[in-house]
Amino acid sequence: MIRLALLLLAGALAFAQAPFGLVVHGGAGSVTAQRYPPPADKPYRDGLERALAAGYAILEKGGSAVDAVEAAVRVLEEDPHFNAGIGATVTRAGTHELDAAIMDGATLKAGAVAGLQHVKSPIGLARLVMDRTPHVLLIGEGAEAFARSQGLEPVPNTFFRTPAQWEAYQKAHKPVTRDTVGAVALDRKGNLAAATSTGGMLDKLPGRVGDAPLIGAGTYADNRTCAVSCTGWGEFFIRAAVAHDVSARMEYKGDALAKAAADALDKATRMGGPGGLIALDAQGHYTLPFTTPGMFRAVRLSTGVHEVKLFGGA
Repeated sequence: MIRLALLLLAGALAFAQAPFGLVVHGGAGSVTAQRYPPPADKPYRDGLERALAAGYAILEKGGSAVDAVEAAVRVLEEDPHFNAGIGATVTRAGTHELDAAIMDGATLKAGAVAGLQHVKSPIGLARLVMDRTPHVLLIGEGAEAFARSQGLEPVPNTFFRTPAQWEAYQKAHKPVTRDTVGAVALDRKGNLAAATSTGGMLDKLPGRVGDAPLIGAGTYADNRTCAVSCTGWGEFFIRAAVAHDVSARMEYKGDALAKAAADALDKATRMGGPGGLIALDAQGHYTLPFTTPGMFRAVRLSTGVHEVKLFGGA
């Protein structure tokens, strides 16, 4: 009996001391101090902090990495300052089409959706695809029908519209400097997860799908290696399979997380696709490389790290 009690105590102590944490991003691009001087930067910093708080609270209570990344991305989808959910970019047809993906590093299960026009939380629907269907990716009307079958009330397409995005669309289709949002997490049990959500490229052709909802391109998680969420020019990230490439470099070459991420991102950049990514491994190491002037990003770890950054080195 004493031995059993000691074993249980040791297990509880190990659980309490196990590292955990969350990393989020709000997109990479022309994010500079000149474009976002105080107080213009505050809504972005606050949004990232809210996403961190939502996901970290789950991890702190012993919740799963999957729940944490979903919660964090939901917050960013509801924030009009980021290109996901409310605030999504506008297609050439003047509509909004949203994509998202989520992946569980413990099971390698994943769920993704693309071309949504009437679903309030794309990441929420991606989670349902993962949990309640044998599929990975649902698109367009099929995804919308599945959402209705799960009791999700549709919203009008204009629900996602903001004055900033509509003005950018009307002004010769000039793009604004916002992109994908995403999160990666490590929970107390050592499980990893990744989630990504986006409104896609401004002025994209209707039906265009980027890297965000494509497992291995913009989103990937594997407990053996890392969890990754990408942001950038999706066509190049698809062709370079950036998210999986980070994992593969760790698994097959034995690269450390930072080197694997930097080299995978460099491959896309050399092809012509600027961007960035966030990645986290099972030991709690993280990296946030980007090849653009800046990237909205934030980190909170059980080791005490807690930071929000927008610009290169700031």
